[in-house]
Amino acid sequence: MVTGLQDIDKCRQQLHDISVPLEVFEYIDQGRNPQLYTKECLERALAKNEQVKGKIDTMKKFKSLLIQELTKVFPEDMAKYKAIRGEDPPP
Repeated sequence: MVTGLQDIDKCRQQLHDISVPLEVFEYIDQGRNPQLYTKECLERALAKNEQVKGKIDTMKKFKSLLIQELTKVFPEDMAKYKAIRGEDPPP
């Protein structure tokens, strides 16, 4: 037992920078597998990523439709806007 503790003490210097989320200890206290914490974190991150990607796609579509409609109503102003943005040269 003493030898095992000495081995752990030798490894301590290599592991001093590691931080473990408190939720992992809660999983262990509840008798759950700590690897489930990692799995659930990854699943939540993936779901959030998909949600944000959907919002970005929706905003891109909205921007495109808005520019189309504004071009119909304000053609000169939108030509200037596009020239400033470098999208289209003015006619």
